[in-house]
Amino acid sequence: MPIQIIRHDITKLQCDAIVNAAKKSLLGGGGVDGAIHKAAGKGLLDECKTLGGCETGKAKITKGYNLPCKYVIHTVGPVWYGGIFGEEKKLISCYRESLNLAKENNCTSVAFPLISSGAYGYPKDKALKVAIDTISDFLLENDMLVYIVIFDKNAFDIGKKLFSDIKTFIDDKYIAEHPYNYQRSTRIDECREAYICSSEMCMPMAIAEENLESLLERVDESFSQMLLRKIDEKGMTDAGCYKKANVDRKLFSKIRNDINYKPKKTTAIAFAIALELSLEETKEMLSKAGFALSHSNKFDIIIEYFITKGNYNIFEINDALFAFDQSLLGV
Repeated sequence: MPIQIIRHDITKLQCDAIVNAAKKSLLGGGGVDGAIHKAAGKGLLDECKTLGGCETGKAKITKGYNLPCKYVIHTVGPVWYGGIFGEEKKLISCYRESLNLAKENNCTSVAFPLISSGAYGYPKDKALKVAIDTISDFLLENDMLVYIVIFDKNAFDIGKKLFSDIKTFIDDKYIAEHPYNYQRSTRIDECREAYICSSEMCMPMAIAEENLESLLERVDESFSQMLLRKIDEKGMTDAGCYKKANVDRKLFSKIRNDINYKPKKTTAIAFAIALELSLEETKEMLSKAGFALSHSNKFDIIIEYFITKGNYNIFEINDALFAFDQSLLGV
């Protein structure tokens, strides 16, 4: 199952378990820790008193009490001292220990705050990278829906340079004020660069280089057929593809078993990213699902940015989409 970055109050999230960024005493504190204890009620504090605290990088589990979740997993993140005292290793351990506890208690969904990124001072972009990398490694071998919950979007940081680069790319490409002129000029440019045009039709130049029979066979190829063909061509397994695409196994099964399945645009692009398709191949796959990329859409421009940069890490792409208030890839 996939990772979802969401903006929400973790104490109100309905899932099997939520993770508390706790103090070593486990007796409550400020921030997320205090909010969880307040929402859960006295029963949580009473149980925490029996646990004997918790060391940094470790995790312990309790009932959810008045919270809308079954369990609270308490983990103690590291204080940031510049990254030279093993902070990253300890933070990785927080996520691994918490995920393993969730698995041991048969949880199918778990929600994390961005551990150590508040009062403990861990840089948010670095904390997010640790979270994404550790959780995605776990999900390669396990089925679980994992939320990363960001309460205050203004505190969310993907890194100033990346944010600036993407913003510049959007500013260069975005044509919201003159969509008609853009569409007209783009169509002309595409015809000049990729097509031989006549008064009746435009035919791809590639038709002279590729086997005609093969091209004709693909004319009516559906999204599902193209996806499965590309998986085979890339030498990937089904599981490898849908996990890399941050897509749920059940949804992939629907796509595989229904030749006429029409996915959401975010799902179609997620598979294009997982398959590391070029920009043109991505556009072709999208067209099979009835979509296109446009420079009048910030979401589309961000996708184009990452593909042209050769960055196919779907979680980094989702970080950027989230920072720019756009829909995320996958499910």
